Amino acid sequence: MNHVRADLAIIGSGGAAYSAAIRATTLGKSVVMVERSTVGGTCVNTGCIPSKALIAAAEARHVALDGGRFPGIDTRAGAVDMPGLVGGTQKLVEKLRAEKYVDLVDAYGWKLMSGDARFQGTPDAPILAVTSAAGGAETVEADHYLIATGARPAVPAIDGLDRVDYLTSTTAMALDEVPESLLVLGGGYVALEQAQLFARLGTTVTMLVRSRLASREEPEASAALAGVFADEGISVALGVVPDSVRTDEAGRVVAVARGRQYAADRILVATGRRPVTDGLNLQAVEVTTGPVGEITVTDQLATSNPRIWAAGDVTGHPEFVYVAASHGALAADNAFTGANRSVDYAHLPRVTFTSPALGAVGMTDEQAMAAGIRCECRVLPLEHVPRALVNRDTRGFVKVVAEADTGRILGITAVAKDAGELAAAGVYILAAGMTVQQVAAAWTPYLTMAEGIKLACQSFTRDLSMLSCCAA
Repeated sequence: MNHVRADLAIIGSGGAAYSAAIRATTLGKSVVMVERSTVGGTCVNTGCIPSKALIAAAEARHVALDGGRFPGIDTRAGAVDMPGLVGGTQKLVEKLRAEKYVDLVDAYGWKLMSGDARFQGTPDAPILAVTSAAGGAETVEADHYLIATGARPAVPAIDGLDRVDYLTSTTAMALDEVPESLLVLGGGYVALEQAQLFARLGTTVTMLVRSRLASREEPEASAALAGVFADEGISVALGVVPDSVRTDEAGRVVAVARGRQYAADRILVATGRRPVTDGLNLQAVEVTTGPVGEITVTDQLATSNPRIWAAGDVTGHPEFVYVAASHGALAADNAFTGANRSVDYAHLPRVTFTSPALGAVGMTDEQAMAAGIRCECRVLPLEHVPRALVNRDTRGFVKVVAEADTGRILGITAVAKDAGELAAAGVYILAAGMTVQQVAAAWTPYLTMAEGIKLACQSFTRDLSMLSCCAA
């Protein structure tokens, strides 16, 4: 049996794993990375890249169909060539996987092993046993280990669901035809993006939602997105949790909730994700996990075993690839330099890539009040934002949450075109500790959506209906 020795052994090959490997090698450390499936992890293979590429394509079709909102414009869109669309997306995935993942292994000089990794040994002397698909076996011994195995779609315990051919956010990206109708279980960001994606490709979509859309964000965001979805023909059933799922005589999927039936050709399960920790034999090295299998870590990303770290979605922390990348570098620094750096989500931006998009940073007003902060809020409808007016789409808003006594901005939420860019601007505003008065007086280019943040701040003290279109 071949035995490999390294300073850092990493299980997984996604954003957290690569960030850690790059940081460790720049520190002069030797790295071994073990991947049991496709190199690159969720983001490039089945998550961000393919989903956003398909969302962009679906939006292009929608823009063509919706061109009539501009006087004098007449546009049309034909049927979707799903194999062509998926095939083109896969080519993009393969290109980015090669350039941003596979090629970097040789560029940085770490060792990549293919196989299933499993801890063995003792808590004081952990070792990885790596078994390849062909049955070969190797062991890896390292000074430090990083678990970066990510998460997979969660499947709820609904009677009969395991007997129907359900879709997940992963398998939905590989369909060879556009479903005529689709049930979407869930109301979070994956469910929202997938529901609108398929609706814009021509599918009749019904969402079955436990509470409300985007339930962790401002209630105004839920209302705005509900209005957008209604405009686009997406049915949203709130307060619905299926009791059972079955296939009827016509081959359609039927979900039953409190005696009411919802039927469609396909069903997509988008009710969250669960950390991937099965098969790692964590108990042998005394690494503790939480209720859904997430690895319990400190703010420095240390596990209960001082030689083992964890990063990314497997920790149960916010599931964004930029969080995973930050985790990876932080864990490597803490392991090898004693930096004792901690993760801080105070200014973490959150984006849902619907159209218009949902972007947010900082606290909601509910979170501010729960923290005992006396706050003041303003919600600016997009009808007051010139960029939205010329776009002929005023669906949405910009909301600013501020500390009442000081005016310091605590949170910004927007439903608007390019709301992700507004959230990015909000990161800098919050990090600088800016007040509504400062933002209201700051330079902002006219006819940008970002001007909505300035206008929302001006609305704390002024009646915007009494200003000219570009008044400072």
